[in-house]
Order: sequence, then structure tokens, then C-alpha cells
Amino acid sequence: MSGRLAGKVAVITGGAAGMGRAASLAFAHEGAKVSIFDIQDEAGAETVRMIRAAGGDAAFFRCDVTKPDQIDAAFAGAIEAFGPYNVLFNHAGTIIVAPLHETPDCEYDRLMDINVKSAFLVTKRAVKHMSDNGGGSIVITGSIASELGYALEAVYCMSKGAVLQLMRTISVEYRDAGIRCNAVCPGFVETAHGLREIAELDAAGQQWEEEGMAATQGRICKPEEVANAALFLASDEASFVNGAALYVDNGWYAKG
Repeated sequence: MSGRLAGKVAVITGGAAGMGRAASLAFAHEGAKVSIFDIQDEAGAETVRMIRAAGGDAAFFRCDVTKPDQIDAAFAGAIEAFGPYNVLFNHAGTIIVAPLHETPDCEYDRLMDINVKSAFLVTKRAVKHMSDNGGGSIVITGSIASELGYALEAVYCMSKGAVLQLMRTISVEYRDAGIRCNAVCPGFVETAHGLREIAELDAAGQQWEEEGMAATQGRICKPEEVANAALFLASDEASFVNGAALYVDNGWYAKG
């Protein structure tokens, strides 16, 4: 434990696997007590085991973050386990790859629920809890697609644009309550989610596994690289960073 989050109590949604697991491990390694909200029971339990084996402190709460009652129960459990939290990494999300005109209405509803409604429900509770307990730091996972448009990802781009605006609004509205809110915006990341996205785009005729990756971000991003960016924003090292979108994409956004 090197202590960059020493004394912090963190909640991480979608923290059981992929970038979320990398963040859970990194936050705990830096001294935070970590509550993981996720629907993946086995992965969540394994992440907690990994944290405890390394000397950290963590708990898993099964939670569908589109359901207000499950969110309330998970927060109640987290507060009972570790006391009031002062860090939230709102990471839970998913993707749809499909032409806009072929995207079913039900898939639009599903993705907007998971990516946008969940962020609204979770941060709505977090800003109240944090305001009552002296403030804290919120980090939301956006994407390079938060501000750039991509073929076959219309609904995903819409959803990530929405959470970026949510971040900006929180940073303004709750600054005087001692709450900072920022976003990490990755490009392609080497997780099950990211590799599935690449495979589906390539199957549709794009070339992200070869020329596309080299021309945009150079190589695929490691989940730990995103976790480290989120860790910085969550920590007191970023005490005057508020309302920022931190692109973790090796210059892709700057070029685009």
C-alpha cells in the first residue's frame, strides 16, 4: 500500500472485471476501502479475494445499477461495511455495434439504461451522500466517443456524450459542496468489452485490428492505464481538477 488513497472509502460500479477490476485493485492498493457494485457475482467475489490477498479491504455488493432499489441496498451495505464514502468511480457500461437504421428500439432502451440512467441514479445518490459528509471525488467513465462520432456506434456515442455532460454539470453544481467530478475517456482498451467491440466492427468491414489501431491510438490500451488515470482524478493529487475529461487514448482525440 503506497497510500495515494489512504483514508478514502470508494465505491466502484462495474468494478468486478475489465477496467473496473483494474480500478478496484489499483484503488485498494493505494489504501482505499473499496465497495464493488456489479451483477457479475463470481468476478466480483474473485476481485475481492484478490484485493484481500494483497492486504487491502473490499466488499462486493450484487447490484443492477439500472434499478433504484438495488442501488439503495448496495449503498446501504457499503456504508455499513466501511462508513461514509468519499470516492465514486461510476464505471458500469456496455456497447451496441449496429447501423443506426437497424438498431432495435429495445436495444436503444437497454444501452441508455445501462450507460446513462445508471449514471444518473448512482450519482444522484452520491452527490447527496457526499454533500452531507464533507465532499469527495466522482469519476465517470466516458469514451473517446463522448465527443467524436463513429459509424455503427450511434447509440453508444449518444450515451457517452450524455455522461460527459452529466460530469460537467455535477462539477459546477456541487463544487461548493466540496465535490469534484471528472471523466476518463478511453479509446480501445484490452478488455472483453473492448475486444468484442473491435471484433464486431471488423466483422462489419472496418479494420481496427490492423490499420485502424495503428493510425489512431498506436496500440491497444491496457486496462491498468485507464485505472491509473481514474486513480489520479480520484486522489487529492487532482484537488484542483474539476470538470475535466481526461482522454486515455495516446493522442487519438487530439489528432481527430
